Amino acid sequence: MDRAQKELLVADLNKTFQGVTLVVVTHQTGLTVAEVTDLRRRIRAAGASFKVSKNRLTRRALEGTKFQALQSLLIGPTAMAYSSDPVAAAKICVEFANKNDKLTIIGGALGEQVLDVEGVKALAKLPSLDELRGKLVGLLQAPAVKLAGVTQAPAGQLARVFSAYGSQNEAA
Repeated sequence: MDRAQKELLVADLNKTFQGVTLVVVTHQTGLTVAEVTDLRRRIRAAGASFKVSKNRLTRRALEGTKFQALQSLLIGPTAMAYSSDPVAAAKICVEFANKNDKLTIIGGALGEQVLDVEGVKALAKLPSLDELRGKLVGLLQAPAVKLAGVTQAPAGQLARVFSAYGSQNEAA
């Protein structure tokens, strides 16, 4: 890789880091090609990305971004998962690391907040943005559903009373 390609890679990574909310730093020692492909597929399906690059180039790309504090974590065979969703990358990485010992979570950052391993795991336990939206819509619809049930209940009770009187008169 010549100097121009490296500069282009650093600029591209810097632009990527400017637009994301969460970055998770991992060590992926000993992962096979099939395992990395499976991890990338899962991460992509969640709307996140997974990037392996040289630490020196990644450090340069982090300069001037809100994730600059992650530079100290870039030691050894590192890879970064990142996403705009505040929990997507963490959720997939933690899930994969629990099943595969070859992927180790080193830390991460949510905006300017640097997270240790436990912080990333705690973030992974949170519901995703789509799940939160679904719960919010459910909460907003619940009062309307209850109101409709309450307003229909007296009419239903009245209809049952008339039906009971009608069946009594027919029996008599």
